[in-house]
Amino acid sequence: MTEAADRIFVNGEVHTLADPDDGGDEVAEAVAVRDGAVVRTGRTHDVELLAGVDTDVVDLGGRVLLPGFVDAHTHLTTVGRYLVHADLSAADSPGAAVDLLAERAAEVEREESGGEAAGGGDEASDGRGTGEWVLGYGYDESTWDESRYLTRADLDRVSAERPVAAFREDMHVAAVNGVALDRFAEVLADAPDGTVPTEDGEPTGVLLEAAIDPIYRAVEPDREETRAVVEAALDQCAERGITGFHDMVRDSHAPRVYRDLDAAGELTARVRINYWSDHLDAVREVGLATNAGSEFVETGAIKSYTDGSLGGRTARLSAPYADAPDETGQWVVDPEELDEAVAAATEAGFQFTAHAIGDEAVDAVLDAYEDASETDAGEARHRIEHVELADDDAIARLAETGVVASVQPNFLKWAGEGGLYEERLGPERTAETNRYRDMLDAGVELAFGSDGMPMDPLVGVHHAVTAPAEPQRLTVTEALRAYTSGAAYAGFEEDRLGTIEPGKRADLVALDDSPWEASDAIDDIDVALTVVDGEVVFDDR
Repeated sequence: MTEAADRIFVNGEVHTLADPDDGGDEVAEAVAVRDGAVVRTGRTHDVELLAGVDTDVVDLGGRVLLPGFVDAHTHLTTVGRYLVHADLSAADSPGAAVDLLAERAAEVEREESGGEAAGGGDEASDGRGTGEWVLGYGYDESTWDESRYLTRADLDRVSAERPVAAFREDMHVAAVNGVALDRFAEVLADAPDGTVPTEDGEPTGVLLEAAIDPIYRAVEPDREETRAVVEAALDQCAERGITGFHDMVRDSHAPRVYRDLDAAGELTARVRINYWSDHLDAVREVGLATNAGSEFVETGAIKSYTDGSLGGRTARLSAPYADAPDETGQWVVDPEELDEAVAAATEAGFQFTAHAIGDEAVDAVLDAYEDASETDAGEARHRIEHVELADDDAIARLAETGVVASVQPNFLKWAGEGGLYEERLGPERTAETNRYRDMLDAGVELAFGSDGMPMDPLVGVHHAVTAPAEPQRLTVTEALRAYTSGAAYAGFEEDRLGTIEPGKRADLVALDDSPWEASDAIDDIDVALTVVDGEVVFDDR
């Protein structure tokens, strides 16, 4: 006698998104789930045969059911901070950003007067936390008519008593007010050249790359607040169909919070933790290893930077910036140091991933991987994060070595006429950014993520399908695969995640509309249902 299913999903348009080598995307009407795994797909009538007395029957009402989205690159605590602090992504001018920060300053005042200051602490507090700070995250000056970074003068209008910090969307540029500059004057005096811009000999309040590090350390949430921002971000993940993500973690309580939530059965998405390269010794000492962990929390790669960002003009280019002819960017981690980090992690058996945006940085990472890997780099599944500017040779090397291109299609919002890419790179190089079609055609392993800008897979899929450079556009199916099976592959999880097939974990997302039928407006489609390990974690039907 066939055992009954725990839950069945019927009357839908179920896309398996299977690999073309395994028969390709097949369309069914229903899915049966038992013990958190898919046990059958097919017609509604056939799947209903697995219904028992206690089976939960979920009527999809014709909606599209897909494998759950896996975000291959994010910073979840930063995403959560957008929800807790000032969300500057909504600002359309410096003045609007200042207004949002002023609103947040008033909230901080109320929290303190009510005895509820962030980081107030219980036994889990370690003295860190946002406390008196007024913080804002996610501004993007490239969308403003007055296209400039926020400065000390702007943030002094928010408060002359409290430290104020505003972080650009890419987190490679920040602004602080006079209070913060005075507090960190000594350490900022020793910051690398060019990272603390001045005007008439005085700091402008703009900070770049390494100069931001002391601010990050000062405002890093304590354990209590980390749990609050993680839970807020997890709720948003469920609302957006995200069933798993790869988190880039440095000097944070997030790993412990994830494990606490997992132990309590309260984690609503699968987490792959990528630790910074300066954590390698500690990670080894406590016995962590790539792919080790539970069903919901596992160790991923060792992560490093190479260069910065195009928005900050710190991405490392082989030719100068169009709007700064004397500049080619910075090494945040120089190639020699990168080589050493890759060699140490590879020798210890870890997957490695490196942030590289400019073409010179991408080449440096590929060199490091080829130098360090005695075995095929594809076996280690080393990754490059972003790969925004890669030439033909780099794409060929990615394909040949098996290195995963972990990319963010939402960055294509900067690729339109008159956008940030054109300003920084000029029209010709702009057309050569984010070459997803060329990568796929060359056989590169492609994984999509968001970098939290925003953490919304349907936005990324929309940009990949409607890319300004028409030759680089993906089909809807290709883009969805990069956000499901492609991201699963980047995390060694293609045998259990990324497609809807018997034996795979039942991580699913139902959409109100078909992305194939609304391919010019995929970012407007609503998520109706999110399922993780067979359990419904979001239902907006």
